[in-house]
Amino acid sequence: MAATQTVPQNPHHFNFTSTVPRHGVVTLFGYGIAVSVERGHLTFKDGVGRSRRDARFSRVRHGIRRLIVIGADGMVSLAALRWLADQDAAFVMLDRDGSVLATTGPVRPSDARLRRAQAVAHYSGVDVKIARDLIARKLGGQEQVARTKLNNPIIADTILRFRLELAETETIPSIRHLESQAAFAYWAAWHGMPVMFPKNDLRRVPEHWNIFGSRHSPLTGSPRLAVNPPNAMLNYLYALLESETRLALAALGLDPGLRIMHVDSPSRDSLACDVMESIRPQVDAYVLDWILRESLHREWFFEQRDGNCRLMGPFAVRLSETALNWARAIAPIAEWVANTFWATIRKSPQASKLATRLTQAHRREAKGSTFDPHLDRLPKPLRVCRICGDSVTRGHIYCATCGVSVSRKGLIEAAKLGRIATHSIEAETLRAKTQRRHAAALKAWNPSELPEWLNKETYLEHIQPRFSKITVPAIASALGISEPYATDIRRGRRIPHQRHWQTLAELVGVSPTVDGTKH
Repeated sequence: MAATQTVPQNPHHFNFTSTVPRHGVVTLFGYGIAVSVERGHLTFKDGVGRSRRDARFSRVRHGIRRLIVIGADGMVSLAALRWLADQDAAFVMLDRDGSVLATTGPVRPSDARLRRAQAVAHYSGVDVKIARDLIARKLGGQEQVARTKLNNPIIADTILRFRLELAETETIPSIRHLESQAAFAYWAAWHGMPVMFPKNDLRRVPEHWNIFGSRHSPLTGSPRLAVNPPNAMLNYLYALLESETRLALAALGLDPGLRIMHVDSPSRDSLACDVMESIRPQVDAYVLDWILRESLHREWFFEQRDGNCRLMGPFAVRLSETALNWARAIAPIAEWVANTFWATIRKSPQASKLATRLTQAHRREAKGSTFDPHLDRLPKPLRVCRICGDSVTRGHIYCATCGVSVSRKGLIEAAKLGRIATHSIEAETLRAKTQRRHAAALKAWNPSELPEWLNKETYLEHIQPRFSKITVPAIASALGISEPYATDIRRGRRIPHQRHWQTLAELVGVSPTVDGTKH
């Protein structure tokens, strides 16, 4: 739960709004970001221009699990980092292009033997085992996305074939080769996927934003510096996943920088990039569901002068709310990697098991329960009106204003179609046939056949009130008329021709008695 807002009155020349954690995440963006500790409370300010945010959280019931900062303009005090560590919360700093700049989490005790086993994994051969399993998980996820989300069984079968070939690989280069071939087929299935924007945004949307396009940016030849919104969303969510993987590996005592598959690089944590591969398809599925079901708003993105597409701060905040979901998904994978390293260490049979700090698997086993890594509480995509782009409630695709105009236009178009249908040759033929049938019946009817007791007064007082117990199809079938006309008769809007009165009287059970009254 969020702490009660206790900050003093803000200056009148700023439009300050309070901030509360959503899904355990607080995301700061803008310029002049300030995170500090004041009288034991964590305080921060962020925002852009006159739209600033201000919040203050106590050490109890604050609800913060992650503090994410986007950008590098501002200040975070050492006391604030200590406050977060004491509260078992992590700090993540992301660049505006989605790359991870820094992550800090609670300090955990580690075993040097585990890191040593990680360092010599290339010589023990365990690196191939881990890489094969991680890529098999990734290809399995990509196959499922291609089959169930993209509805492309051909691509799914191709990825399945590459996944089955993994069992025969014995080297890291061969594993990476199969992964690259599967990735080529996988992203080819995404290429032509349309991206929806509200109608009023289309005139401001670049043409190449209307489809997913290539995963490789023309600016870099790699996924970095995306040039359209879907790829920018993927890059940002991958950055969140990478930061959560870093935190998970560090919590288990592993070195996030010592690689298994990726080449060692001073600019990234290679092991984190290796382990996160298995969860990437879950991120893909989340973005794909968003794109297929909802429209993207032009105001959520901005295009730099070189064509690089970036996320606006409020939209990045929404995506940041998924961070703990990726942490939950990566937890059992990171623990499996750590246990695989741990299994190569020579140790006594009495040696303690490796701690499961992320999933609490040992404690759950003792209680007879298991850890469920499934993502069933991901934040829902933002719903916007498909015409103007304003926010709409669940179950609606248009706002109240646009909904009226759309409904009016739909009714007009339906009326046009109805008039066209009623004046078609087939409709005219049926109408003429019906009119001839009714004219013949009227000509053959003799008014003297109508009983004396069955008059208009009898019909209105004794027959028509009993129609409430008779269905419309029964009336239409008995008289040989259409159901709309039968509906008008049943509701008393129309009085049928006298030749129908006796049939209706029999239908509702009205008949003369000896004394002349009606039953």
